[in-house]
Amino acid sequence: MARVKVVLPAAYSLSIQLPVRITDLNYGAHLGNDALLSILHEARVQFLRHLGLAEVDAETKLGVIMADVAIEYKGEAFYGDVLHIQLAATELSKYGFDVVYWVKNQVGKEIARAKTGMLLFDYNTRKLRSMDAPMAARLTPEAHE
Repeated sequence: MARVKVVLPAAYSLSIQLPVRITDLNYGAHLGNDALLSILHEARVQFLRHLGLAEVDAETKLGVIMADVAIEYKGEAFYGDVLHIQLAATELSKYGFDVVYWVKNQVGKEIARAKTGMLLFDYNTRKLRSMDAPMAARLTPEAHE
């Protein structure tokens, strides 16, 4: 069986911490895969805000939309763990970019690696839009070191 492999970048633009909540646990008493995806969503919103961007701008209705997701699970997380998530934008293209997530717990144990493919989207016209140079500059990790 072919396995998903998420390639980690050399540099990250942001590192955040989010707790594993009791509602994030599944029947195995560890972090559920659906809950991890929700945690990654919260991390991405904070990442975009850190860069001066939004998933959807309330006034212009310009934003991003997730096209795909890949998660490589590496270890379990439990209630009370604090997830340390490093984020970077990679693979910038005419219409989008990837967000890569490296998730560890509070003692540095790797929990997951993930990638979401994000497309630039105009919610007014319901069509893709092109990335401009200022946005590309914001998404480049070297711009935030």
